[in-house]
Amino acid sequence: MSKPSNLVIVESPSKAKTIGKYLGPDYTVKASMGHLRDLPKSTMGVDLEGNFDPHYIPVKGKEDLIKELKTAAAQVDTVYLATDPDREGEAISWHLKELLNLPDTKAHRVTFNEITQKVVRESIAKPRDIDYDLVDAQQARRILDRIVGYQLSPLLWKKVRRGLSAGRVQSVATRLVVDRENEIRAFVPREYWSLDVHLDRVGKPGSFVAHYWGEEKKRELENEAETQAIIDDVRGREFTVTNVKKAEKKRSPAPPFTTSTLQQEASRKLGLTPKRTMAIAQQLYEGVDVAGEGTLGLITYMRTDSLRLSDEAMAAAAGFIRHRYGDPYYYGKFHVFKTKSGAQDAHEAIRPTHVELDPERIKDSLNKDQYRLYKLIWSRFLASQMANAVYDTVSIDTECAGHIFRSSHQSMRFPGFIAVYEEGRDEEGEASGSPLPDLQVGDKAAATKFNKEQHFTQPPARYTEATLVKAMEEKGVGRPSTYAATISTIEDREYVVKQDKRLAPTALGEIVTGLMMERFNDIVDVDFTANMESKLDEVEEGKRNWKELLGEFYTDFKQELQDAETALEGVRLKVPDEPTDEVCEICGRNMVIKMGRFGKFMACPGFPECKNAKPLVERMPGRCPKCGNGMLKRKSKRGYAFYACEKGMECGFMTWDVPTAEDCPKCGQTLFKKSGRGRMKPFCINEACEAFLPEDKRGYYKKKTETAEAAPADEPQGEPTAAPKKAAAKKTAAKKTAAKKTAAKKTTAKKTTTKKKTGEA
Repeated sequence: MSKPSNLVIVESPSKAKTIGKYLGPDYTVKASMGHLRDLPKSTMGVDLEGNFDPHYIPVKGKEDLIKELKTAAAQVDTVYLATDPDREGEAISWHLKELLNLPDTKAHRVTFNEITQKVVRESIAKPRDIDYDLVDAQQARRILDRIVGYQLSPLLWKKVRRGLSAGRVQSVATRLVVDRENEIRAFVPREYWSLDVHLDRVGKPGSFVAHYWGEEKKRELENEAETQAIIDDVRGREFTVTNVKKAEKKRSPAPPFTTSTLQQEASRKLGLTPKRTMAIAQQLYEGVDVAGEGTLGLITYMRTDSLRLSDEAMAAAAGFIRHRYGDPYYYGKFHVFKTKSGAQDAHEAIRPTHVELDPERIKDSLNKDQYRLYKLIWSRFLASQMANAVYDTVSIDTECAGHIFRSSHQSMRFPGFIAVYEEGRDEEGEASGSPLPDLQVGDKAAATKFNKEQHFTQPPARYTEATLVKAMEEKGVGRPSTYAATISTIEDREYVVKQDKRLAPTALGEIVTGLMMERFNDIVDVDFTANMESKLDEVEEGKRNWKELLGEFYTDFKQELQDAETALEGVRLKVPDEPTDEVCEICGRNMVIKMGRFGKFMACPGFPECKNAKPLVERMPGRCPKCGNGMLKRKSKRGYAFYACEKGMECGFMTWDVPTAEDCPKCGQTLFKKSGRGRMKPFCINEACEAFLPEDKRGYYKKKTETAEAAPADEPQGEPTAAPKKAAAKKTAAKKTAAKKTAAKKTTAKKTTTKKKTGEA
């Protein structure tokens, strides 16, 4: 059998597996596992004083993979670079071309908006060259973020706390949360009153409730005196129906998902974080083994700001709707949605690749979260091509002593798209009202009861992850591919925390934002950041030179940095301790949460008079693989961190491995990663799962188990196999130092003895 003459390189193994099944034996498909070349982590890696030339190096730990891809590329005639169809994917393809030394005649770029057999084969048949405008836009963004992160973060370390980070987009997102919190603090409630009257028809059966509306114009009742005056005016008098308005109201379906709206709706309806949503969507895009169908990419590319749908997709939806629901449920023609101005519109909206694969049909082939998200995407797409929902509405005005009271009600006549999907809301909508009697103009009614109620205006709500994504999109902060990562970063850095599913800034977040606003206002300015995104779009469109853009930004930024260093000379900003409800058992003060060298701990604010302190139990992402409850971070008696089920010994699960927010695509259980510093690849610890990774293959340093002491009952058995190298190095250094001191003492003692003997002689 002849060797394949074509090599296709994608990012992930699951994508490689799916595409490999669509192409014949003449194609080898391999995964690059993301970037293989990047800026160095330890240095800036950019010539800031020259022409902003970046210095790229192979990603550490991927040497074997690079060698494997070079060997594979040398053995074929053509290499297809099939990374994701966005700026990042274009850059990965360019880096691959450079790293593998591929000539233009051998390297071909292909993209797949959806991973289906038809689209994959069509794309392979029509390759293109690498789009260097896209590459330059990605390089510009990467270097902008590198400049801000690598030059601002050290300033935060010196002036606030070590380990902090600043970022071009994350700093603006944090500011949005801080600004909202300041709005809430500054909010002054305003009093207002509502008045409802219960009415019985005179001479006819039926009763209804009417809400005070006003007189000639709509009026708001500001206090109890105004409200009571109206009650006194109408009490004992007859009410007359003065207007009956009946109408038909149509409600249109929501458009198919973009990245932003998918993250918002998955947060509202499924309780998924933006990061988790995108991870599951990536799995659905790259391909899932579907019983009876083989490996299929179930949705189109999930990073998009477009509402565009292909004619082929809309035609398939039309046929499905007519067949399953009947002609009245179809919109009647292709329902085309207008993409908002400023959108890149590079890809279709997010939709299922095969509308006939309804969620229930393939449910057994998906894990729980994959099924829930696929159902959401499938339902939203199908509903977008369905008929409007139709409601009958009625509004009735009843007048007494010059005061108008209004009643309203709506009832569904035809469900239309609501038979499949109804969009979630961040705020509660208007109530439909109670059914009303068949009233006519001139009908009389008598009041039987008055309900007056005091209200106060409410401050703006804190952002949820969904509404923060929405705000970032509306303000032009970031792009579809960055929303999830940005929110995840500001939570991981503890600039914001979740409280009752809403985001609140921490004291640390407010201190850092205050410093940024004072010294680097451009970096945290919403309009400046949105304008920078527009300039990056211009680079992508070939309208602006990327290095000139970097030069314009860096000139001002460098001056701001120098001014800040001078102004903050000798200044150290203190982050206030976080108060708690826990009372110190020694002195009775309320304990506070402090940040120490090894992380957060709880301490008495009366230090040094009271030195009471205790470890802080930290809640971790993920679920216990044994019982499904939450996971907590604890400290062993030797000072090592381990992770245990919140049920404690009732469940008994504990491990040295760190739980993550990601779930295994095969079994749906929480993935874990090796403890220690740096980015670690998550793995599955479920022995019944085909993706299970044995402990000896998780990258831990091997230790001699026969010399290990037995662990206490309240921590995992055995030594923590991921104990930091530094600890071992310190022990070794300490032993060497002790040995040197002992040797020195012996030498000194010997010399002293010799001198004494010489003196005696």
